[in-house]
Formats: sequence, C-alpha cells, structure tokens
Amino acid sequence: MKRLMPKLKGEINLERFVIPYRVYGEGSNVVCINGAQQSTAMWFSFIGYFHDKYRITLFDFPHQGKAKIKKGRSAVTLDEQVYILSEVIRNLQIKEPIICSASWGGVIALSFALKYPDEVKRLILASIGLRPSEKMRLAILSGIKIDKNDRNKMAQVLINSFGLRLPDRIKNQIVDQFKLMSEEKLNAFSEHGLSVLLKDSLEKVLPLGEIKTPTLVLYGKEDSIISYEDAKKLSDKLYNAKIRIVDDTGHFLHLEDEKVLSVYDDILKSDF
Repeated sequence: MKRLMPKLKGEINLERFVIPYRVYGEGSNVVCINGAQQSTAMWFSFIGYFHDKYRITLFDFPHQGKAKIKKGRSAVTLDEQVYILSEVIRNLQIKEPIICSASWGGVIALSFALKYPDEVKRLILASIGLRPSEKMRLAILSGIKIDKNDRNKMAQVLINSFGLRLPDRIKNQIVDQFKLMSEEKLNAFSEHGLSVLLKDSLEKVLPLGEIKTPTLVLYGKEDSIISYEDAKKLSDKLYNAKIRIVDDTGHFLHLEDEKVLSVYDDILKSDF
C-alpha cells in the first residue's frame, strides 16, 4: 500500500518533550494512540482505509518514533502521557475526537477520559484487560532477563509470546526495531515492562466506574496474553461500555489481518 502524505505535520514543543504529529484526511476527528514501544507506523494501514472518511491524528510519545525528551529523567509517567495527549488535542484544535488505542494506549485513553470527560466523544480500546495475565508476566520476565546485547533474542521473545500471528514483514520490522533501538529506548522498554509487572488491577489505579465516556473494548479472540474473561471484566467495570470479539486475530488485531479494519469501520459508524 502506498503511504499517504499527511495534510498537516509538525512538532509540539512542551517543557520536557518534543512530540511529532501527523494529520490525515477530513471529517470527524479520530485520534490514534500507539501501544508501548510502537509508533505511528502501526496505524498506516488504518490511515489508508479511513483517510477519506475521518480527520485522523497520529503522534508519538517519548521513546516512540522521533519523539524526544529534552530534559529531565528518562522515565515518562502515566500522568505525563495524559498531559501529552491533552496538549496534542489542544494544539491541533481537535474537537470531540473518537480515541482509538492499542494495548497500553488504552490505559492512557481511559486516564484521559477520566480527567477530561468533555474533551472526548468515544473510546475504542483494543487489546486491553484489567491486569497483566500470567502469560504476559512470563513474557516480560523472559525479556528482562535477556542480555541487552542480544537484541535478536529480545525481539524473538516478544514475537513468540504474542506476535506469532503477525505477517512476516512486520515480524522482520520488530527484529530490525530492536537491533536499531538506542540504549535509552531499550531501558525505557524494560522499565515499562517492570512497571506493568508491579501494577495491580487497573481498577485499583483508576476509578473505572467514574469514566462515563461511551467505550468499546475490542478483543482479538486469539490474544495469547489477555484473556476474554479479563477484557470482559474491564468492560463491565466501566460505566458505559461494550465488548466486541474479533475472530481469528490476536493481540495486534489490524496489524495481523487488515480485515479488522472493516470491523473498525462498523464501530466508527455506530453509536455504541
């Protein structure tokens, strides 16, 4: 698929961060939030499918893509991630967006909706549950124990744990990503894994019942690190949420099979 040129691109300079963004298409606003250690590249097929229907904003958090930390500590807190999202929305004058998130991005989306309930229309949270599963814990522990110089092995642990359904081209991209990753980004990736291990249930971090934004939890039926039961529990804890199962896909959903984009199409057109 030919990569589309954005209608608007640039950087947002904050006190501690430089946040690159891209805006595609025209129409109702959709903001996409990457998963941990992913970048805006994960949404390129999404852009190709929806650019003629929506105004879609992509951006990178620190330790993703070309985002930068200008000063201070390397670690980036959840509060800072919510702040960055709010500044992207404010600076680009995005009105009542639908937020589409992947994995850890869903935690940021929920935190944002809790803090700024009037600034988001709906949430679509892909590949998220209440707590780290045992399979996720084992995958994180296995990755943390690997020699930091063995980047190929690190990539293979990730792929074997929850990326086996990805196309070979994306598996190869993950391997290349780890080989080229700076020590700072690698440390941030490990620290994020440790923070996930240390976190208890999401309901102990966020008052989920207070989040009133209409929400759809999107679950890949073959997800190897999040169970349906846990994703359903998350949906049930939210004030106004539903869950939708996508057959024959795992944790990475539309990256595994672009047929998932037609599922997003149905969801975006609905009121859920």
